[in-house]
Amino acid sequence: MGLTYGYDIYLRPRNVARALANLAELAPPTREVPPLELTLPGGDRLALPFTSHFKREPVDCSASSTLELDTSIMFAVDDAVCEFAETHGHEPEEDGRVQIGYVYLTIRFESLLHPRYTAMEFWAATSAMSRMFARSARVREVFTGLAAASGGVCCLFDTGDGGPEQVCWLNGETTQEMVSGPRFPDRRALVATWPDPDQ
Repeated sequence: MGLTYGYDIYLRPRNVARALANLAELAPPTREVPPLELTLPGGDRLALPFTSHFKREPVDCSASSTLELDTSIMFAVDDAVCEFAETHGHEPEEDGRVQIGYVYLTIRFESLLHPRYTAMEFWAATSAMSRMFARSARVREVFTGLAAASGGVCCLFDTGDGGPEQVCWLNGETTQEMVSGPRFPDRRALVATWPDPDQ
């Protein structure tokens, strides 16, 4: 079993369509694929440049608790991204950003931490990508930026092994606090800082 590091973004359910639209803007500009037609709970409809279970058939989530997407995201280059890209043969686009391969996304419309918030869980596809996620400030900026642009309340770096997560972004501010640390002794203490999801 390899490393499965990821970033988890928590947001109000009403902001999921906006988050996915923002995510679509991070897709490679040269990637020409048929759009994936998606219906969200509540009826919002989107066309995304991704796949679901590597298929392109329309997906209706109106009665589902989860959605699985295979995303392709562009990242600005720093030493960690550059090293990964060179090792795996990924070439920079004209704007200098790099596509690193698939990043798997599970959307839980009722998150495990707070059922009235939605979780967007982005997972690295390989151990090498997981290590890059851990080292790269540019990768972190993409996910915290997505949380901010999408009206998220929290972004966590998750090592996927049940251990402590690092809080990267919380209620509009970047941070580097550990869950199980002095400020957040447990997940309940973290969730207590989130605003009422109906506000």
